[in-house]
Amino acid sequence: MRPSRALRALVPLAALGLALSACGGSGDQAAPPAGSAAPTAAGSTVPTTWPLTGLPAPNGSSLTKHPVYIAKIDNTYASDPQYGLSKADLVTEELVEGGITRLAVFFDSNLPDKAGPIRSMRLTDIGVAKPIGAQLVTSGAAPVTLAGLKKAGVTFDDMSNPNVRRVEDGTHDTLHSVVADIAKLGAQSKQRKPARPQDFMPWGTDSDFSGKTKATSIEAKFSGARTDDWKYTGGKYVLQNNYMASGDTYSPDTVIACMVKTSIAPYRDPAGNPVPVSHFEGKGTAMIFHDGKMEKATWVKPGEDKTVRFQLKNGKALKVPAGHVWLELIPSGGTDVSPGQVTWSK
Repeated sequence: MRPSRALRALVPLAALGLALSACGGSGDQAAPPAGSAAPTAAGSTVPTTWPLTGLPAPNGSSLTKHPVYIAKIDNTYASDPQYGLSKADLVTEELVEGGITRLAVFFDSNLPDKAGPIRSMRLTDIGVAKPIGAQLVTSGAAPVTLAGLKKAGVTFDDMSNPNVRRVEDGTHDTLHSVVADIAKLGAQSKQRKPARPQDFMPWGTDSDFSGKTKATSIEAKFSGARTDDWKYTGGKYVLQNNYMASGDTYSPDTVIACMVKTSIAPYRDPAGNPVPVSHFEGKGTAMIFHDGKMEKATWVKPGEDKTVRFQLKNGKALKVPAGHVWLELIPSGGTDVSPGQVTWSK
């Protein structure tokens, strides 16, 4: 269910006018080593699961000749309708300037022929993409971001690629009219050998989840301008204030909110707003919601290029039940950035 047009208009107008020009620089990079695998008669191994969900991948199907793609998708009323999310493996939500958020939508097991509206990258994306050698799909980025991505070795496809283009058909305004054909990007990948990245999270089963606190309603506040309103229904978490196209929605099995350190980038957006950077490295509080229950843990990620793990208060490792996840990077507060908040109820 989407909010009314009147409610959407409450999003700060300054934030909606942001625009970063498309910048050059794209390429494919080899994926990191495979994760879960089973031995074959010949003694080699064949992956048995998908790296972004932990779900079964029959006959080594998670070995692909394309990288994981992360499409940067707008998350304001101007993006209504969003495209391609029904084929996503995982979604990460990040704070950007003006208090609004942007989605980093992961595609691996299914590559849509239309994803968007595609927007620009941020330095936050380094800690999200680098652990699995993912390739960003973007409309562009500020020079500071481009320099940071280059230093970190994170690659991207932007509007210099004909498969990331502006489609002005009247559905969106010009700024929000960029769409990407992820399927064609995958078909044109220059990756020579089939590969599988390492697991994005420590995947387990429902029996590995020990949450007992009832939580069927969740409010995840990123800022005064954006609070996600989640409802657990029919075994899935449904985002009430979403902008996804009808019939093209993503309702995860698990919602994970990680409180992260947030700083300010050394530049401002075209409207003069400070640009936040969420640092998905180090450690902090995590709230994991699954099966209508909540488990509080500590997330640990030793570096931008490392994958995340979770620990309970007693030090025991916590595995995430295999399935689709929506990961929220909630600011824990910092210079010029107010702390977010996560609340829940039965």
